[in-house]
Amino acid sequence: MLKRTSYNYSFFHLISSVLTLSILLSCSNNADTIKEHLVFRYNEHKNIGSLDPAFAKDNADIWAVNQLFNGLVQMDENLNVQPCIAKQWNISDDALTYSFTLRNDVKFHKHRLFGSDSTRTVKASDFEYSFNRLLDKKLASPGSWTLSKVDTFKSINDTLFQIQLKQPFPAFLGLLTMKYCSVVPKEIVEHYTNDFRSHPIGTGPFKFKRWEENLKLVFRKNTMYFEKDTDGRPLPYLEAVAITFLPDKQSEFLQFAQGNIDFVSGLDASYKDEVLTASGSLRASYTSSVNMIRGPYLNTEYLAFFMESDIPEIQSQLLRQAINSGFDKQKMMTYLRNGIGIPAHGGFIPKGLPGHDNSIGYTYQPERAQELIELFKAETGISKPEITITTTSNYLSFCEYIQRELQKIDITVNVDVIPAATLKDAKANGKLDLFRASWVADYPDAENYLSLYSSENFAPNGPNYTHFKDAQFDTWYKEAFSITDSKQRELLYTKMDSLIMAKTPVVPLFYDEVVRFTRKEVFGLGINPINLLVLKRVKKIKKQ
Repeated sequence: MLKRTSYNYSFFHLISSVLTLSILLSCSNNADTIKEHLVFRYNEHKNIGSLDPAFAKDNADIWAVNQLFNGLVQMDENLNVQPCIAKQWNISDDALTYSFTLRNDVKFHKHRLFGSDSTRTVKASDFEYSFNRLLDKKLASPGSWTLSKVDTFKSINDTLFQIQLKQPFPAFLGLLTMKYCSVVPKEIVEHYTNDFRSHPIGTGPFKFKRWEENLKLVFRKNTMYFEKDTDGRPLPYLEAVAITFLPDKQSEFLQFAQGNIDFVSGLDASYKDEVLTASGSLRASYTSSVNMIRGPYLNTEYLAFFMESDIPEIQSQLLRQAINSGFDKQKMMTYLRNGIGIPAHGGFIPKGLPGHDNSIGYTYQPERAQELIELFKAETGISKPEITITTTSNYLSFCEYIQRELQKIDITVNVDVIPAATLKDAKANGKLDLFRASWVADYPDAENYLSLYSSENFAPNGPNYTHFKDAQFDTWYKEAFSITDSKQRELLYTKMDSLIMAKTPVVPLFYDEVVRFTRKEVFGLGINPINLLVLKRVKKIKKQ
């Protein structure tokens, strides 16, 4: 049951937030009056650090920035790269030169610094400035890595922007869809300098209105926005976006259940059993007022072995295979996640991403797992194999489930719970023999997942935390960069993933899912595997 204290806290915080929103919106003159039922309201319990796209590294920041800014290209809900400010592009035969032709009707949000018209058209030189800013060491943007494959870039004229790569990189267009690569206006950025974080001017479907940090953030409709729907109607449909900052998920869901916010993302332990059945369906008490949408999320949850460990159990491929086959992942998802999440019976590449193959991994085969354990004992002379899984408290229930299941096939499992920061440091420095981890895609290409197994990426200088090394894998990994045909590259990705599963440096647990709850008054929110919040096509109707 939900605690009364949480309800009271949330209620008074809500009243404060609603009053603040009313004050903010009433500041508009009569010609700018807002239509209350066209305000999309959501909560951000993790807070927002910056509205500068160069610092959009967390979902909270990315979701807000996505309403305010655009880049050359954008990703659709099926992970296909689509035009945005660039209406078309060409890639040279050697896959090194990208030439983008820009639209000539994209304008920045109005600001007095633009002069008499209070706005101006985006030019190729704006992208040149924005990319140089991203690489500026003084700015120290966490997104500078997105241009690590770039040799040069320049504006050829007002509508032609050209990028030269150091080497072929087929995933490059996907990188350009990240919010780091948004266009910003030089004159505004240089006027505000560090305060651009709270005075953002972009080209997006919504424009910045007011931000009272830790309390309320308001965006208003950008009436000059350049995109239209399939019927030729201008986007966005909403009049405004209002974001509150209730600090915990339980309070957030209470406000959603009461109809005070329109949308909740994710399934938190504090309310999952109240909202969902064990099989992952919405409970009857919510079906009349709430919609649930779910789909694959580019996140693989897994256990990782440190391949340079001197512990015989970790070194043994037999034992690693036994662990992969020795527990029921479907049962784990049903009881621990109310059916939300896809049991990882495929490889490391998650479902929803080209290259995923559900047939290359391990299913629950306890008899086979027991046979592998007996072979391990005969080969090593170890009669009682023992391992230790290191995890954080958030995933203790998963590790305890695995502990109980593996004991049935005669593996003694210890579970060591440590703080997240300690685990992060220890896994980067090879101090853990077996640990729980997750990998969320930085960009929507399977190369991002496979990079964890390139021998050139050994941690702490790269994401290869397992220190897995295989000559055939390294050859294929380098070969993939030169393949521009997407279907051929996907086939190679699957071969690489299959090799990883055969060598077993990891135990994939599950592929996560995006779960969204919306009020019945909301239409067109949609869902996508990178869990990006896209509001430009959202509609709301008045409550009945």
